[in-house]
Amino acid sequence: MTLWLKARRVHAALVPALTAFAVLVVVAHDQSVQLPSLLTTQGNRVFLMQLVPLIVTSALAYSLAQAVTQIEAVAQRKVRHLDAALMVAVLTVALAVALLTGNVSGSSEASMAGRNALFLTGLMLVARTFNEQAATAVPVGWVLAVMFIGYRDFNRPWPWAVTLHPAEYLPTFGFCLFVFGAGVLTHLRFRL
Repeated sequence: MTLWLKARRVHAALVPALTAFAVLVVVAHDQSVQLPSLLTTQGNRVFLMQLVPLIVTSALAYSLAQAVTQIEAVAQRKVRHLDAALMVAVLTVALAVALLTGNVSGSSEASMAGRNALFLTGLMLVARTFNEQAATAVPVGWVLAVMFIGYRDFNRPWPWAVTLHPAEYLPTFGFCLFVFGAGVLTHLRFRL
């Protein structure tokens, strides 16, 4: 177990990433910037919380990329199940920090950061089944696409831009949980 924790860089990568995520959610949950839009003339207001989930997603992708598949294929322990438990634990902490910050500060943007981390991690995990090296780029590409073409007009996101939907919209939260669950399932079922 100790070897697996070291191989996955839990202390070296995941703990600092979760710490950075928590600090940014607490400190900068209401910070936004106005970016130009490719579809509207008014521009898009983008909160820093749209980018913060990428810290967790990228750290998890890095952690999972440290696998030595030849050794882990013959291991006595079910390494993929340990990986799945690690992902669920990391996302549970990220979601708890985001929801707690959102409730204490009254910021829906802080709550959205946890939900978006679920969705983006699910995307990354599904992308890993096709190409492990490009898996980190999929959530980044999603966030960039949403930032520039995610709004129909000012403050009205397209239905596909789930990371922009309001935090209190429960169907989006359910969809994000579904995508994360699908990502964990593909991680458990499909070999790279």
